[in-house]
Amino acid sequence: MVDEVADRDESWPVASHEQVFTSGYLDVEVDAIVDPRGDEHRRVVVRPQGAVGVLALDEDDRLLLVVQYRHPVGARLVELPAGTLDVAGEEPQEAAARELAEEADVVAADWAPLLSIVSSGGYSSEVCQVFRATGLRPVPEDERTERHAEEADMEQWWVPFESVVDAVLDGRVRDATMCAAVLAEAARRARG
Repeated sequence: MVDEVADRDESWPVASHEQVFTSGYLDVEVDAIVDPRGDEHRRVVVRPQGAVGVLALDEDDRLLLVVQYRHPVGARLVELPAGTLDVAGEEPQEAAARELAEEADVVAADWAPLLSIVSSGGYSSEVCQVFRATGLRPVPEDERTERHAEEADMEQWWVPFESVVDAVLDGRVRDATMCAAVLAEAARRARG
């Protein structure tokens, strides 16, 4: 019987390490790890800077979603406002507030941590911290961020929360961060 369901920190020895790519966004490395029996296994590790997401709910219980083209999967994905920890010294909640303003032209008065996820632990070290944001108001027109590339074509949708839960459960949306956050919020509500 397991006393507590929880991840545990552990680190296997690294016999060799090679950095094969680096950029301001992420690094790609190849490590040879040594298992407890002494066997070596090569593993590709993608090391992004970390990420944040925002589950933003308005006073009518509508969830703010963004829709944008994602080249790696060849689709326009329905997502939460989100982004990377790419400003030096910025705390995760500050990054979440920045991303909400940049991607959706919205600021929030109230913030609470919702969950922290590792979306692809088999090859990526990225941890995404998701926050629940309420008390929303628009960013003044003259203070809005000019969007570029995929973000220039981004759409913002306000959707009733329960409709988004249905879309997740029906498999109509697939973004891991958004799906996990929506289900976490639904579970939080069910527990009162």
